[in-house]
Amino acid sequence: MARQYFGTDGIRGRVNQQPMTAETALRLAIAAARTFAPDGKGAVVIGRDTRNSGEMIEAALVAGLASMGLTPLLAGIVPTPAVAMTTRTTSACFGLMVSASHNKYEDNGIKLFSPEGLKFDDPTEEALEAAMAAAFDDSFAPPETIATPQRMVGVGDDYVRSCLATVSSGSKIKGMKVVLDCAHGAGFETAPEALLHCGADLTVIGAGPDGMNINAGYGSTDTGALKAAVLNCGADIGLALDGDADRVIVVDETGAEIDGDQVMALIARELHATGRLKGGGIVSTVMSNMGLDQYLQSVGLTLARTRVGDRYVGEHMRAHGFNFGGEPSGHIILSDVSTTGDGLLAGLHVLSVLAASGQKMSALARVFEPAPQELVNIRYSGPNPMDSARVKAALAEAEILMGARGRMVARKSGTEPLIRVMAEALEADLMKQALQLVVDAVKAEA
Repeated sequence: MARQYFGTDGIRGRVNQQPMTAETALRLAIAAARTFAPDGKGAVVIGRDTRNSGEMIEAALVAGLASMGLTPLLAGIVPTPAVAMTTRTTSACFGLMVSASHNKYEDNGIKLFSPEGLKFDDPTEEALEAAMAAAFDDSFAPPETIATPQRMVGVGDDYVRSCLATVSSGSKIKGMKVVLDCAHGAGFETAPEALLHCGADLTVIGAGPDGMNINAGYGSTDTGALKAAVLNCGADIGLALDGDADRVIVVDETGAEIDGDQVMALIARELHATGRLKGGGIVSTVMSNMGLDQYLQSVGLTLARTRVGDRYVGEHMRAHGFNFGGEPSGHIILSDVSTTGDGLLAGLHVLSVLAASGQKMSALARVFEPAPQELVNIRYSGPNPMDSARVKAALAEAEILMGARGRMVARKSGTEPLIRVMAEALEADLMKQALQLVVDAVKAEA
């Protein structure tokens, strides 16, 4: 079915335009209350990032939940994984995170979590969409059961303690020179707190949110400031979070950004060596490099691929007994600790491996030789170019051209009006030729 509200990761869009309006938030809160707490009893955790629209969206969610008799528990500005964790530990009916992740401040979004701290599957989201359409057509809580919101205290501290519990007591992070970029986002307090507790020689950037500077010139999608700071400070490593701190990008001591597949390979190798990797391999998406697959096979492990989106990675992990997975974009799930992508948790694991290795990050993170790969993002207006005959024909031609020596992935973004075209092949010339075929066709339809 065609979706009106939900994309790859919850609901997201330009604030005060469909689908990201206060009315949408109100409808969602009412629909979720009826769906997951039909008896009108229980509590719901709500967190948000630093966007200036966050309190507006939060207020609409509060109104909808309270009108249904549910108690809104306001966690304040906290990372997305903290909301997932708190939903689970408080036995809440469900959790809500107000964030548009890596998008700029003009956008906002809402992510949902089950009582177990898990993102909902597609059928559940489709049922919620149907319930949202009829949100104002049914009865509400009687006046005497309308709930009063409650402000939570210490959610960020509890989350930090949970992450720190995973760091080996013998870790040599103490004294390591680390630059941390908080993207002026939800992790601007929790992430520095955690790294300072570990004794890191810490330089923090992107930690002065003003409501409109989230992800602007900082964070996981704009690492220029982090790279410069690493070089200026002579740091051992740089870590960049995104706006809701559920992903991390790593920069080595030379200022070079490390591919997310290499980061996953590094963590997987450490987990496997210490007997902590479950499922016989890892889970990633169709966007992961062929080189990662070949490396894992060489050490007796497997790579399972899913659709793009950390919730699909998480679903496959749970269904097949894996405890580690992620995306090249930096969403990394360590499910023995966290139910969702967690930038701080993944960053701590990388720091621990680096500290124990005695190597430079630039050497440590070259776990495998990547196949030539390129990703092109094409913005469009109007109909989805992926539906056009021209693009479908170009994709078919590209697949024939590459055969078994390469892969092509072209998809509509679930968070922005973009078509993402990724090509990889064992030979760079073959990859570029196939990529150009599809990119030209998409641009012609965009």
